[in-house]
Amino acid sequence: MRDGVRRAGVPAPRDANARRLMLAQGSRDTAPEMALRRALHGLGFRYRVDLPLPGMRRRRSDLTFARWRTVVFVQGCFWHACPQHLHAPVHNGEWWREKLEHNVRRDADTDAHLVRLGWVPLRIWEHETVDGAVGKVLKALAHRGHPRALRILSEAEPTSR
Repeated sequence: MRDGVRRAGVPAPRDANARRLMLAQGSRDTAPEMALRRALHGLGFRYRVDLPLPGMRRRRSDLTFARWRTVVFVQGCFWHACPQHLHAPVHNGEWWREKLEHNVRRDADTDAHLVRLGWVPLRIWEHETVDGAVGKVLKALAHRGHPRALRILSEAEPTSR
């Protein structure tokens, strides 16, 4: 909507303040995303940032492991309607409910599209710990056969001797 044209199915902002807030919202390099990127980079992983999704040029992933066909989305609790932390706005409540429901449907559509193409989409909430998020990424990459992820996970498992 930055160019003044609204996409089909996206509710129009109810007032100028809502529009201003949405335009000011950063879509990349958020604090939770940067923390995850630093942790993964520190473990030796290399990835692409803010890459368009295959077959969905307007949608982008936060991290992409292209060779391993795995994408990571670091989601804000408000914008993606976290079931644990969503506090729905009271002002223009109906409009915000529609907007957030649209975001949830878009996320589900994106995940379904990626799965059909054989990709693994990972959704990580901003409230998750960095260690927990790294663990999710490691497990997904290990499942895809990533040698570094396999090695890190095997070293982390206690031996049963």
